[in-house]
Amino acid sequence: MRLTTLIIAVAAFCILAASPAGGQDDPNFSREGADTCLSCHEDDAVLALFKGPHANPTDPNGPFGHGQLQCEACHGPSGDHAGRVRRGQERPAPGAVFGADSPTPVDTQNGLCMDCHTADTGFGWHGNDHDINEIACTDCHTSHTAQDPVLVTSTQPEVCFDCHQQQRTQSLKPYAHPIRQGKMDCSSCHSNHGATNDLQFVQQTLNDTCFDCHAEKRGPYLWEHAPVSEDCGNCHNPHGSNHPGMLSMRGPMLCQSCHSQAGHPSIPADGDGLPDEMPSQFMLGQNCMNCHTQSHGSNHPSGSRLMR
Repeated sequence: MRLTTLIIAVAAFCILAASPAGGQDDPNFSREGADTCLSCHEDDAVLALFKGPHANPTDPNGPFGHGQLQCEACHGPSGDHAGRVRRGQERPAPGAVFGADSPTPVDTQNGLCMDCHTADTGFGWHGNDHDINEIACTDCHTSHTAQDPVLVTSTQPEVCFDCHQQQRTQSLKPYAHPIRQGKMDCSSCHSNHGATNDLQFVQQTLNDTCFDCHAEKRGPYLWEHAPVSEDCGNCHNPHGSNHPGMLSMRGPMLCQSCHSQAGHPSIPADGDGLPDEMPSQFMLGQNCMNCHTQSHGSNHPSGSRLMR
């Protein structure tokens, strides 16, 4: 542990020695840049910055690139915060404070991030659900770390689930995408920084997003199944289900929510709740897809009933 701390400290010294604060002559900035900050903020949470990309001294556009403003590139001019404070006087806050319960407005926080990361967010950010609900970049992203959890497939979902609790519950159901196995993340389907569609899909529609992986369901088909071509969500719950195939209901109930039961009664009772003398032997306790196997559509000349 001491060796790791020593390595970080040496790296920090090298970075600071090679990259003086660009605003050191401005009284609004601290005189010695990050050296001033680290004289007080030398805890592990702050020093972890030097393991990540933000403290890369070879990146000319990064906060610790040569001639850049180091800590104050993100936290704003903090000369007053770093200066001497008389006894009994409260120390002024830095130019910008990030994280929960920050006194700095979210627009200001995000504006500082977008000074460098405008291309990463794109035009879809402005006016999307995250922006409207005043979600700060730091609500999802962690800068003081070697690897931002939200940028790693195996750890990203837990960051999203902090807010999206319903989707967390659904992902834990027996039939779900391999999110909890670390093989898929939320950004596989959703554009987290915004898109031009309602649910921020990476493609323009839900179906196009699904077809990125399930290309065999795309078609076109000679005999189409209308609900399928309209919206995959008509039958499937994409975040998880208790039913095989992530279906929203078990067959035959799912099919007969659209199709009449007259031909194949699936329950042993009539409309008055009385026992039905002639329930279908093919449907009672069974499934429509035992016969209608091509539920997504068929290209067979005689496949109008999606049976082949």
